[in-house]
Amino acid sequence: MRLVEPVAPAAPAAEAQEGMGDAGSAFAPGERGRGDGRFGGARARDRRSSAAAGPAERGAGLAELPDAQLVVLGARGDVGALEQLYRRHAAFAIHLATRIEGSARDVEDIAHDAFLRAFERLDDLVDPAAFRAWLGSIIVHKVRSRMRRARLLGVLGMGKSSEPVDLDALASPAASPHARAQIAQIYALLQTLPADDRIAWILRAVEGHDLETVAQMTDCSLATVKRRISRAQQFLDGHFVDSTSNEVSS
Repeated sequence: MRLVEPVAPAAPAAEAQEGMGDAGSAFAPGERGRGDGRFGGARARDRRSSAAAGPAERGAGLAELPDAQLVVLGARGDVGALEQLYRRHAAFAIHLATRIEGSARDVEDIAHDAFLRAFERLDDLVDPAAFRAWLGSIIVHKVRSRMRRARLLGVLGMGKSSEPVDLDALASPAASPHARAQIAQIYALLQTLPADDRIAWILRAVEGHDLETVAQMTDCSLATVKRRISRAQQFLDGHFVDSTSNEVSS
């Protein structure tokens, strides 16, 4: 059974559909990123120009403007536009960091740092309409760096090898004890994997991003991200234990 419903009409990856029990519906609802795969493109500069055309109607409010116009205004130093981008995407950023980390600890700091980084580099965003996916890639980079540092400190005996799984942050309040146990098991297994494999699998199987978006968010080729997801899925298939299946067979 797949962990999440796909975010696009395209069929979800087969590797994310089997062996995980009913944990998918038990994940806490959140703002999943709908990747549009448009970090760049030949027409991106034209989009920037068209987005900037005409003064913003302050009477209608910045909240009515699309991301593309807010990015253009923010790059020009409009603090109100930056604030609106933060309000619009803060929940998504915190949610994404929590899902990858498996814990809500420090995720607000990670999200704030990611926004600061994004706002400092708005001119680097080729397609202003792709702000959300671009922000997601910055979140992924920051969480990955934190994971690698934590693992190194653990190996050196200078810190914990991994954070405890925060079920209250990951599971829906309506999740059954069995489903919560499944989520805990999945994340405990994921914490033993290399950070890159773990992140790619979560972005695909939990967050529901298409493969192209996962590749963009993790800054690697499509072939590489497929290998990472496949390795993680094979590991989970080999180690995940569905207690319900055991009870039925016994």
